[in-house]
Amino acid sequence: MASREAERAAMVERLRAQGITDERVLDAMRQVPRERFVPPGMARDAYRDTPLPIGLGQTISAPLIVALCTAALQAGPDAHVLEVGTGSGYGAAVLAHRHRSVVTIERHAALAERARAAVAAIGCTNVEVRTGDGALGAPDRAPFDGIVVTAMARDEPPPALLEQLAPGAALVCPVGRRGSGRLLRYRSGRVEDLGAVAFVPLVTGG
Repeated sequence: MASREAERAAMVERLRAQGITDERVLDAMRQVPRERFVPPGMARDAYRDTPLPIGLGQTISAPLIVALCTAALQAGPDAHVLEVGTGSGYGAAVLAHRHRSVVTIERHAALAERARAAVAAIGCTNVEVRTGDGALGAPDRAPFDGIVVTAMARDEPPPALLEQLAPGAALVCPVGRRGSGRLLRYRSGRVEDLGAVAFVPLVTGG
C-alpha cells in the first residue's frame, strides 16, 4: 500500500534525524514492512516510535532501537550474524536485508513459529529461526561476525555469546536491572556505552 510505503519513508527520515547515519541500515528499514510483524489490529501503530506488545510478555522494539542495534554491529554485507530474542521476527528481517545470513533464537516456541512464518512471507530466505535458550548461542554456526541481544542481561552478556564472536566482531547487548539499563557494545576486549535503553529481561536456563 502506498500509505504504508509513505509511513516507512517518514520513519526513515525520523531515524536519520535521530542520528542513524548508516545508509544500509536505513535502506533495510525502508524495505521491511513492519506492519507484517505486529499483531492483527495494531498495523496502524506499526510505525510509531514505540515498542508494541506481541504476546507472552514480549514486545517488538521501537524502530529507533532496531536501527541503533543493527548499526552498532558495524558489520558488512557479507557478515554472518546472530540475534538472541527473535520476538516478532522484525529485527531478524532488518538484519537479513543488511547482512548475508542471520541465525535468530527465540525462547517461546509460539513466537518463533509466528516469526518464521512472517519472515518467510516477505521473502527473506537467509534467516534461520531457532527455538531455544538464546543465551547459549548457536555454537554449531559460530563464529559470528556480529551478535545482537534484544533482551536485557542482568549484569553482563552471557559468556557463551562472547565466545562465539569472530575476531574483531561486536556483541551488542543491553545490560541492567528491572527493565532499564545501558546498551553496551563489546568488541576486542573493550566495552562501549551506547546509551540508556529499556528492554524485557533476558531469560535463560530452566
